[in-house]
Amino acid sequence: MKPVIVVHGGAGTIVPGKDEEYMLGVKQAVVSGFKKLQQGGSVVDAVEEAVVVMENDPIFNAGCGSVLNEHGEIEMDAIIMDGKNLETGAVSAVRNIANPVKLARLVMEKTDHVLLTERGASQFAKAMNIPEVSGESLITEKSLLLWKKPIDYQQSLGTVGAVAVDSEGNVACATSTGGMPNKMLGRVGDTPCIGSGGYADNFSGAVSTTGIGETIMKVTLARLVLFHIEQGKSPTEAAETALKYMLDRIQSQAGLIVVNNSGDYAAVFTTDHMSWAAVKDDQLHYGLSQGELHTCSISDVPL
Repeated sequence: MKPVIVVHGGAGTIVPGKDEEYMLGVKQAVVSGFKKLQQGGSVVDAVEEAVVVMENDPIFNAGCGSVLNEHGEIEMDAIIMDGKNLETGAVSAVRNIANPVKLARLVMEKTDHVLLTERGASQFAKAMNIPEVSGESLITEKSLLLWKKPIDYQQSLGTVGAVAVDSEGNVACATSTGGMPNKMLGRVGDTPCIGSGGYADNFSGAVSTTGIGETIMKVTLARLVLFHIEQGKSPTEAAETALKYMLDRIQSQAGLIVVNNSGDYAAVFTTDHMSWAAVKDDQLHYGLSQGELHTCSISDVPL
């Protein structure tokens, strides 16, 4: 089996004229993550690398480009999970850090905990020599406009995530977000919550979700998808079943990417759009709207 990696750039409704930026962003992220696998990196290395690329891209609501809370400040959440041993690291409401997913990985590897939040996460970052950046450096013009003139949350898509499986069936996931525009101080969404924003288990597969965190948490969406895979469903069937349950039960839309331990993947969403890209059998697949699927060569993507 050849390695497979899939990324998403958030579910919702894309503002007209921004589709090319979202598509380029996810394509660059998935190729960067795939190259990490080619260079001998682990699946955890690959999903971390893909998410870092998107955290550094201001088009996405993660890292630089994160939306602002009610006070005009950035608070970010992230999770990473290794399906081999179910090791997990997450951070919530973190500030002044360019790449929250890197801090989440350090929580996983350097502490006995799963989730660190706000001040504790900041102290841990300093102890791990994670560079501190100014909050202003992470704020974009788009985020300021969203804060000053609130719109439908689903139009401010951009939560990012990645899932991967290697040739031996090891899986991993990572998800990172700036959260919801104009959220209350200290609000934490689904992203850093294990089983909601992401989950990875070598016995089944890996999932990263995107949407309104409050509703995703109510159905523990990531773990729900893997439950259906454990019942024998394909990644597409499992994703569609879980998203339909969410829509029927609490009338909420979402999106997700999933890969199973055999290398089959799906990118499924009930929103208008979700930018996504995947590398399988050395080919790049990507899409944005419902039913959209394009294929190109990895070498076509500028890095």
